[in-house]
This record gives sequence, C-alpha cells and structure tokens, in this order.
Amino acid sequence: MTGDASLFAILFQRNKEGYVSFDNNLRGYIIGIGDIGKAPYSVIKDVCLVTELKHNLLSISHLADHDYGINFIKDKCTIIDSSTDISIFEGIRKDNIYVFYLLEDANNTGRCLMAKSIESQLWHMRLGHANMDTISRLSTKKLVRSLPDISFKKDTICSECEKNKATKSAFKSKNAVSTTRPLQLLHMDLFGPSRIASIGGKLYAFVIIDDFSRYTWVYFLARKNDALSEFVTF
Repeated sequence: MTGDASLFAILFQRNKEGYVSFDNNLRGYIIGIGDIGKAPYSVIKDVCLVTELKHNLLSISHLADHDYGINFIKDKCTIIDSSTDISIFEGIRKDNIYVFYLLEDANNTGRCLMAKSIESQLWHMRLGHANMDTISRLSTKKLVRSLPDISFKKDTICSECEKNKATKSAFKSKNAVSTTRPLQLLHMDLFGPSRIASIGGKLYAFVIIDDFSRYTWVYFLARKNDALSEFVTF
C-alpha cells in the first residue's frame, strides 16, 4: 500500500474500499486499487492507495499470493518471479526492517521501478522474443554486433511467449449439416500473393463456400484490399 498516487502505472478504481488503522486510532481510507511498475518486468498488482499513509508498505503474504518467491537472509531480502526464477526485487536490512530502494535514482529525485533479468532472457526480449536456437546461431556465427558469447538454452519459460505463442487444438469435424438453407452460413478464405499468376495476371484469390450446398465461388484479385468490394458485390 502507498499514499502516493503518482506511483501507479494503472489505477483501476477511485472509490472508498475500507480503511487502514494507524497509531493513535487514526484511519487512512483506501481510495483506489491499481498496479505499480512497468510491464512485463516488475509489476506489483492490487496495490492500495491509502490516504494519509506516509510510507510505502509491501506485504509478504500479498506477494506470495501472486506467485512470488521470497528469500530472507541476514543482510538482505530477494523477491523472485516463480515462473522464471528471475530475481526482480532486492532489499537490504536496516535495523529490523527490510527496505527496498525501488523508487530511488542517483539524484534521489526521480522514481522508477528496477527490474533484473538474466542476460540470455534479456537478449531474448531485445530480439523480439526470438527462439533461443536462433539467437544461439546468431551468437555462434557473430551475425549480431554486441551479442555476447553466452549460453542461449531453453532452460526457462518466457511468460510472454507462453501466453502469445500458445497453439489451440483444431475444432472437431461435424458429421451433420447445421444450416437449413443456402447462404445462411458462408466460409471465406483470402490468400496470396501466389507464386503463379492467374490467366488474368492476378496473384490473390478470394474463396467463398456456402455451408449448406457446399457451392464454391472463387474471385481472383489484383490487390488484397479488393476483397471487401468483391464481397459487397457478392
């Protein structure tokens, strides 16, 4: 929780959601909940914006509920992203409190969150989430300037790749026709440019199939964006 609204990357709601008790029976009201940090590196979700709160407080149980690993030793504390085993926050012990200087720059004026990543994963992100085998070949053949000669192995799972590159199984085939009349349901496909042009010299094809009759229309197009006008005419 924090009392500084300027720290939020996203503030989802700005209405009273209970309160927090301070010393001397004072109360600070929760007036918003949001995310602090910069995706996809170090984001703390569901942070409460509390009025009159003078310090930023980090709940260990809250982090654990969001699948972070927390490691305390005598002089410091490390918070690890459990999905990648990457250390994203590190704090030092001051007296009996572990302090995270996540919001402090060299001049002690600006504020930003710090993120850490192992070097292979960092280059994986820099190169547009390229396959590790591809990056390894680039490194071995010295095809990219400043790309370090390190081990690029598939030893960790990139959460962004897992979300965006996941494939789905194909739909089951239907044994019965679900439509009752022609033109009730149309299946369309637009493809090209083809390596071989049509008799009219066109490289794109727009295919329309009627689900009920299985009748098929094929329109040859000079440009891909002609498909809409052809469909309107159809």
